[in-house]
Amino acid sequence: MRRHSAGFTLIELMIVVAVIGILAAISIPLYGSLQLRARVSKVQADLRAIASAASAYQAHTGTLPPDIAALTASASNGAGQAAGPFLNGVPTLPPGGVPTWNPYSYVSNANGTFSISATGDGTTVVVP
Repeated sequence: MRRHSAGFTLIELMIVVAVIGILAAISIPLYGSLQLRARVSKVQADLRAIASAASAYQAHTGTLPPDIAALTASASNGAGQAAGPFLNGVPTLPPGGVPTWNPYSYVSNANGTFSISATGDGTTVVVP
């Protein structure tokens, strides 16, 4: 009599489980790194948008904005012309991160320049 078995042997199942475990061990750290890079990229894009709005504010009024919130309102120049808002709203910080992201920091200097920065995920992003 010939016996026909249907199914997999224990060795075959153990090999499949081992392959799945190896793939998971490789992909999980890559996924965490991807999230970190995405958060940093979002902050970089937000800072560029704020810097662009601050430059437009300065071009219109002749002065730097006093803070980031001033970019969300209209402003008048010396000729009485109103423009703005230069930003629809202050961008939100990316969720997560260790440590979490601190609010965007805006500093205007006496020489007519400004810097905008944010710190989080062990990273500091600065836009001059």
